[in-house]
Amino acid sequence: MRRADGELILFWTLPALAVLWISAFFLFPGFVHPMSPSMTAAQVADFYRDPAKLSRIRYSMILFNWFGVGLVPMLTLLVMQIKRMAHRTPILSYCLLGCIAGGPTVFLIADLFWLLAAFAPGRDPQLTVLLNDLAWMTFTTAVPFLIGQSLIIALAIYLDRPDRPVFRRWVAHFNVVIAAALVPAAFTGLALSGPMAWNGLLPFWLKNLAIAAWIVVMSIVLGRNIYRQRAEGSARPVTEQTVAA
Repeated sequence: MRRADGELILFWTLPALAVLWISAFFLFPGFVHPMSPSMTAAQVADFYRDPAKLSRIRYSMILFNWFGVGLVPMLTLLVMQIKRMAHRTPILSYCLLGCIAGGPTVFLIADLFWLLAAFAPGRDPQLTVLLNDLAWMTFTTAVPFLIGQSLIIALAIYLDRPDRPVFRRWVAHFNVVIAAALVPAAFTGLALSGPMAWNGLLPFWLKNLAIAAWIVVMSIVLGRNIYRQRAEGSARPVTEQTVAA
């Protein structure tokens, strides 16, 4: 019961995570209309020097820092679910734990680059554009941890017992689709324009929509699992008492 209560507390941090993600995404003026990688150093410097945008950039990046940390409870709950699966080894849960350590950290680094670009906007435009490029490339191409995370979850589900699975098979198929949708973002460094640029259809819109869909769907199935396991744990002592009587 205590473990279930702790899991519920972590699970209900997800609404706060959603608020942080949505607020930071729409607050940052460089996301609503994604900045182009072909902008000149002077254009990038002007973007960060704009008084109407400067505060929004700074506050949005501070919010995004907490979004990365906010993912940890959800991902840890997924590790716990995989540990409950009928595997001969806990190695898959350890692999997922490694992805948890890497993914949010890389996104945090991207946020810090944006924040640094806005911290002293009066610096040399060449330095500002360098920080901006570092931020966008880190944010966009840092998908291997996310791809590995989805594939590990899918593999764990496929190897689980088919008669009493922790997650249904469609959750594994869904994670494979998400992993495939994230792959193009890894190749963003090859293009300055078009659908493969960091502001293009595949690395930006498809990737971020896939991440949002993953968070929503996995939150729902995770919540159902936690409440079902909580109910099963509460019913077990009653059954044992009945048999003893």
